[in-house]
Amino acid sequence: MRPNDFLPNTGFWKNKRVLVTGGSGFLGRHIVERLKDYGATLITPRRTETNLSDFGATLKCFLENRPDLVFHSAAYYGGLGITLKEPGTIYFNNMLMSTNVMEAARLTQVKKFIAVGTACSYPGHLTGAMKESDFWSGPLHDSVTAYGGVKKMMHIQAMAYKKQYGFNAIHLLPTNLYGPYDAFDAYRSHVVGALVAKFCEAHARNEDVMVWGTGAPIREFLYVDDCADGIVLAAERYNDVSPLNIGTGVGTTIRQLVEDLCHTLNFKNKVIWDASKPDGQMAKTLDIAKMKATLDWVPRTGLRDGLKKTIAWYQENLLQASTLRQAA
Repeated sequence: MRPNDFLPNTGFWKNKRVLVTGGSGFLGRHIVERLKDYGATLITPRRTETNLSDFGATLKCFLENRPDLVFHSAAYYGGLGITLKEPGTIYFNNMLMSTNVMEAARLTQVKKFIAVGTACSYPGHLTGAMKESDFWSGPLHDSVTAYGGVKKMMHIQAMAYKKQYGFNAIHLLPTNLYGPYDAFDAYRSHVVGALVAKFCEAHARNEDVMVWGTGAPIREFLYVDDCADGIVLAAERYNDVSPLNIGTGVGTTIRQLVEDLCHTLNFKNKVIWDASKPDGQMAKTLDIAKMKATLDWVPRTGLRDGLKKTIAWYQENLLQASTLRQAA
């Protein structure tokens, strides 16, 4: 967990009513932990209580709770597999949720709306570190059009509401996240979660591992605790509707990620690369100059340290159940 004194408690959150969508999810639960530390009153509607795809139910939740600020982190998402197999479901579910939540926030006069977007909303042709000024410079990569496109539409909604209603919203662009409570199943997980599960289970059974692709693509990885710190800090300090990157600015090849996993686990079996499987976009990292200048902050967790914490959590919480399931 993050030390309570890592980010100074400015008193900004005391007595504020804060609604966090997806508050029991991967990123949302870490945001909730920080806000509790700072004295906020939390509202975390669960799917069983409030269907955010239903506008009437969403508005009812807002009217009953009257939040001062809203973090919209709820999303239906996953790794490359799910984005290729379910683009329609991803588009429909996320479009309804983001549209309904922001409209309900506007109608109930929420003071600030923190939209959690995604770095995959950047144009697919970009190489090198992606700057916020390039956000609208071209179409998305084919592999992430549905999810990244909906998140981009959320930014359009925020800009339109700002222009017409004076609505106060910020749009944050986190890079690839990993850490405790991530999705680790093969279908829903992103690259780090998928590889942590695969290597931990193979290590426990003394088996070789097959990895999709060539290992050449470059990605940026942000430990979820750090991301939550950055998002909460941005809610305090950032007040512009233009996008803001949240990341490390450090690119790592998938092959290096695998080597770091092997080192952390002391994995000695064979790693087989299946080059017949897709690599996806070849290079995705963020330019974090604006983030550093605006927030006076950078993430504190290096990749190896973050992997060590993630692997320890996985082994303690999920490994035994997973290996028993596969042995049955």
